[in-house]
Amino acid sequence: MNESVLSFTCEGEPLVGILAEPDGTPAEVGVLIIVGGPQYRVGSHRQFTLLARHLAANGFAALRFDYRGMGDSPGEARDFLGVDADIAAAITALLAARPALKRVALWGLCDAASAALLYLDSTRDPRVAGIALLNPWARSAASLAQTHVKHYYWRRLREKEFWLKLLRGGVGTTALRTLGSNLRLARGAGRKTADSRSFQDRMAAGLRGFDGPALLVLSGDDYTAREFAGWAGSSPAWQGLLARPTLVLHEMPTADHTFSTLEDQDAQCRICLDWLSTRCLAPRT
Repeated sequence: MNESVLSFTCEGEPLVGILAEPDGTPAEVGVLIIVGGPQYRVGSHRQFTLLARHLAANGFAALRFDYRGMGDSPGEARDFLGVDADIAAAITALLAARPALKRVALWGLCDAASAALLYLDSTRDPRVAGIALLNPWARSAASLAQTHVKHYYWRRLREKEFWLKLLRGGVGTTALRTLGSNLRLARGAGRKTADSRSFQDRMAAGLRGFDGPALLVLSGDDYTAREFAGWAGSSPAWQGLLARPTLVLHEMPTADHTFSTLEDQDAQCRICLDWLSTRCLAPRT
């Protein structure tokens, strides 16, 4: 395995990436690791670095890069809603730098997973061989409230200590108002409203329009993953998408949002490698 700097441009501005490669000829599908924000190409507890090196040690070239305004790439700062051009430029640079690569799988955690789906919705890029989504970001005020009600307040309401505290006056009016507000917002989760459907429905459209293999990994100890699962289960735009035969779903009950333990990091690396080897390299039927 070896690493090198890959410099390229996006709309006239320089971008910086690190390309990890196997010692021999790489698999014909490379991996583009899209960075969620705001962070740069190393990732929390070096998770992007470790993933890229793991893939390279097992035959897959992997590029992790800083999009404009992040890390070592100059330019105006942008969020996941505005990185289509950066992703396209990185795919072009990777394929041009290594002609042995024929196509690219996109890998993203949190809003980087969302950015990958938005990219597919915008471009339908035929160079994309597969898409790996880890704990995608689908947050709205309603979905966050629904998650809190389901996974926090509902548990609290079943606890004897909560009711004893309420009767003794130990639960403040602010907490009760917060609960009431969350209940009202939660009733709107999944509904098609002007302020909650835009990017989430575009994510669904990106996945629905992509006929290649998809990997979805959801952490059990993560509100972001729970929000996404709740959204996908209630929004009409997402109906049936997680049951498609082209999608492989892995649930990791003990993992947190960034797979911060060494055990969970190694597990998600193995899941990704197995998916790449068995689904992205397999001929489509």
